[in-house]
Amino acid sequence: MTNRTVGRRQFIKAAGAGGVSVLAGCSAADAGGSADTLVVATYPSFIDAPSSSPGEWVETAFEAEFDTNLVFQTPESGLDHYIQRANAGAEIDADVYVGLNVDSLIRLDANLEGDELLSGAPSLENEENIKEPLRFDPDGRAVPYDTGYISLVWNATADDGEFIAPESFDGLLDSAYKGDLLAQNPATSATGRAFLLHTINEYGPDGYLDYWAGLQENDVRILGSWDDAYGAYGEDEAPMVVSYSTDQVYANRYGQNMDRHQLRFLNDQGYANPEGMARFASSEKETLANSFMAFLLRPEVQGQIAARNVQFPAVTNPIFPEEYPEYETYAVEPPEAVSFSYQELQGNLQGWIEDWERQIVGN
Repeated sequence: MTNRTVGRRQFIKAAGAGGVSVLAGCSAADAGGSADTLVVATYPSFIDAPSSSPGEWVETAFEAEFDTNLVFQTPESGLDHYIQRANAGAEIDADVYVGLNVDSLIRLDANLEGDELLSGAPSLENEENIKEPLRFDPDGRAVPYDTGYISLVWNATADDGEFIAPESFDGLLDSAYKGDLLAQNPATSATGRAFLLHTINEYGPDGYLDYWAGLQENDVRILGSWDDAYGAYGEDEAPMVVSYSTDQVYANRYGQNMDRHQLRFLNDQGYANPEGMARFASSEKETLANSFMAFLLRPEVQGQIAARNVQFPAVTNPIFPEEYPEYETYAVEPPEAVSFSYQELQGNLQGWIEDWERQIVGN
């Protein structure tokens, strides 16, 4: 059985075989079909995060400069929505996708039945300043625009102020930390998946399940999403949670007790989760779509997206906004960033997750 066959079966199971999901947001037709309308597909928190999000700022700034109407779509199933539409022969009523990652590209290449869904990226101004390790698409479709790093967030006020998070993966197995870690299911959560991959990077494909068995024996609590896990952390259900190394930006911005938002890079490493953008191959607005992608790479726009999305810019020359002075102080990059490449994950990622589910969730 080929990897493509396995991927198709898993995709149909996850997406459902009962047709195409309904879009959240407007379509180009809803917006009046104007030649000056650009439809951008993205994930919901890009435009309506509870803390802050870059979508509204991007929309206002781009529309003002380019005299166009920018419309966001936020389908619940993300890129999978468009893969389903393409396989069903339905119209792709969006021009650009913002929020691609290596996982979604692997699903795309395993499950798309017909012609290409995403176009190869053009040469864009300031693209030469993209940090090279963040480039995750070997076929040059996705252009990175930001990244996050996965770390532990821990509560220094726990145990009457005596709690200190371990410094290594092995340290999490110490009985002193029994029941102290909240993590996420890698099958349903990007942070959970990144943490799983970090353990595979550390212990190898032949050793990571033994490590997770040790975490399970030490009463790790695995929840379905980052929201679930972080919410439980906020309710003091455990003193450590798998999260992002920009956590202190959020904490400072909203007047939180910083002692409850300490960071720990296990083994002095953070797993990198770059996000990218690409133009849909069927878009008839190539020039406008390319202008939008180039706009997102401008140094001042990169700074705005990073500060508002509480992530890190993809370029080496960002200009951060004055209205978020805390960002540069509290956004912490790891001493060493680690990640798997597309080639390393293709044909392996789904199997690693399924093996994890059989051993951890099944017990």
